Amino acid sequence: MASFTRISLALLTGTAALALAACDGADGVASPGGVIGGAPTPTPTSTPTPTPTPAAIAAFAETAQSGITVTRDEQLAVVNAGTNNVLTGVNPLNGFLPIGAAATATAFNASTINPFFVATSYIGAVNPAGDTWYQGWTCNSSTANFGSTSTACSSVPTIAAANTPAATACPAGTTAGGTNTNYRLCILPALVSGNLSLPAVAGVAYQINGRVDVGVDTGGDGTAAGGAVATLTFAAGSLIVSNSSDAANDYLVVNRGSKLNAIGTATAPIVFTSQQNLNSASNGDATQGQWGGIILAGKAQISNCNSTGVAGGAANCQNVVEGTGNALYGGATAADSSGTMQFVQIRYSGIAISEGNELQGLTLGGTGSGTTLDHIQIHNSSDDGIEIFGGRSNLKYLAITGADDDGLDTDVGWQGLVQFAIVAQKVSGATTDSFSTEIDSNGNEDFIPRQKGKLANFTFIQTANAAAAIRLRGGADYTFMNGIVKSVVPCLNMIAGTDANGGKSTIRPAGGTGSVPTTIEEDGPPVFRSVYFACNNA
Repeated sequence: MASFTRISLALLTGTAALALAACDGADGVASPGGVIGGAPTPTPTSTPTPTPTPAAIAAFAETAQSGITVTRDEQLAVVNAGTNNVLTGVNPLNGFLPIGAAATATAFNASTINPFFVATSYIGAVNPAGDTWYQGWTCNSSTANFGSTSTACSSVPTIAAANTPAATACPAGTTAGGTNTNYRLCILPALVSGNLSLPAVAGVAYQINGRVDVGVDTGGDGTAAGGAVATLTFAAGSLIVSNSSDAANDYLVVNRGSKLNAIGTATAPIVFTSQQNLNSASNGDATQGQWGGIILAGKAQISNCNSTGVAGGAANCQNVVEGTGNALYGGATAADSSGTMQFVQIRYSGIAISEGNELQGLTLGGTGSGTTLDHIQIHNSSDDGIEIFGGRSNLKYLAITGADDDGLDTDVGWQGLVQFAIVAQKVSGATTDSFSTEIDSNGNEDFIPRQKGKLANFTFIQTANAAAAIRLRGGADYTFMNGIVKSVVPCLNMIAGTDANGGKSTIRPAGGTGSVPTTIEEDGPPVFRSVYFACNNA
């Protein structure tokens, strides 16, 4: 393949040089003077003024991996190769609403990339001209205030509310679990079989007691021995809580072949939260990690097969979902469906089982494009808000608030789409390795399927002291469109390990160019279109 050095120099001299030219302030060297006494007397040479570091360079952070560093200049060249990007923006947001230059920035028509995307005339997740998609079904906190129609995340959920616990028996398919304040607790079965459809009942909270499995794994090709499908359905306005008195981790696993249908509305969202959240004033801005969250395990392609000799994307390419020990995900069905989640809140979730083995707010393991995921809020997860492990899932209208690790984390061959996403970290700051989005390949730069995520209309509010707001590792071919990044640290940190061809995989040329093989699904460097960066406290 063409060497990375040549590629970088070409980018820098062709694209970045234009951006850097205005910053070149070096003076010329003075010419020699006349002759005195027959000997030339040189005129003293002035000291050249150093070329100032371009302000745009502050937008990038450098991190070495395996002895390789993608320099700030190289990252600048990649961003400058895009269109209508701003690298020295200031004051782009009032809360999460665009203001100033960010409110009038030129938007890119993302619908030309994929019909999943809606064409917009603005950048960022929210139209400053009266957009309200985030109101009503979300909850408010000091991290993000979504308006008067949203209630406080720390307050007792108002859905399914009653003055006293429901007097009637628990709905069929659940068992009585006593009462908590104004709610009757109705325990979900440890294994949901067949079709279980639960209504929204005033004074009833459905309880996740330990691990709850929906169905039994059917395998990546649907032939796993003993596999059985099931569907768990919650009506709009349902309330689901964990069990604060048990020692086990409480979480919900939807196994391959089965479905979760949690379909709320803007005025009657479905809330998954901790039992502690049912007690007034017991939770606050720092509360997190009170239960394990939701896992959807699908049969779409992944790259991190747990068996040697199995190619990524094959029906028998699978792995174990983080934090579960045995729930498998992965397969060869790109359009697989794990159900529908709409107008859903997931509060105070995320549990660290061990280092690098955590439960998030929402975990998507190999979920396919047939899964419907929109209008979802994850609040105060003690790990990632949403982590996507491979698959082909598409998401729209996301509010990820207060995650203690990354807001949106994608790994191992995800090839999906996201539009309209607000990611806001907690005001008090999260962990020092917390990114608005982290895009990873786990060091497997040439594994397939290759990550090819596309993000449009996003607003990242980075308050944690991480390396950057966006961490983009090698082996990921990403497109960022119509975004606003407001960060107290650099905005972008590109990392590249050594790929099979000896180059920096993050910013090498497209497949088929030079000697880069098309078999690794290479799309070339990341693409940035109409992204407004306001970095380092700007």
